[in-house]
Amino acid sequence: MDGVVGVGEYLAVASALFCVGLFGVLIRRNALLMLMCLELMLNAVNLALVAFARYNGNMEGVILTFFSISVAAAEVAIGLAILVALYRKRKSLLLQDLNLLGR
Repeated sequence: MDGVVGVGEYLAVASALFCVGLFGVLIRRNALLMLMCLELMLNAVNLALVAFARYNGNMEGVILTFFSISVAAAEVAIGLAILVALYRKRKSLLLQDLNLLGR
């Protein structure tokens, strides 16, 4: 090997990150941890986009990743605000405690 990292290695890391995030979403009961796992999945997709953009030699994947990261930052801010409001009302972030929002 000559020390060059190819697109396959990037995709292996991205798929591992995505699987860890998916596993976390499926088994976690805490809403905050589920949001963190969703962000991990989104970052795995962003890594794959950047890897393909580097492999193809164009900037479209990098630009799409930039917009995706900025939208994700807004989404995290809104999600955390909702979770803080729910915690103040329910004193819990477990999903089984948050199923009835009207009470």
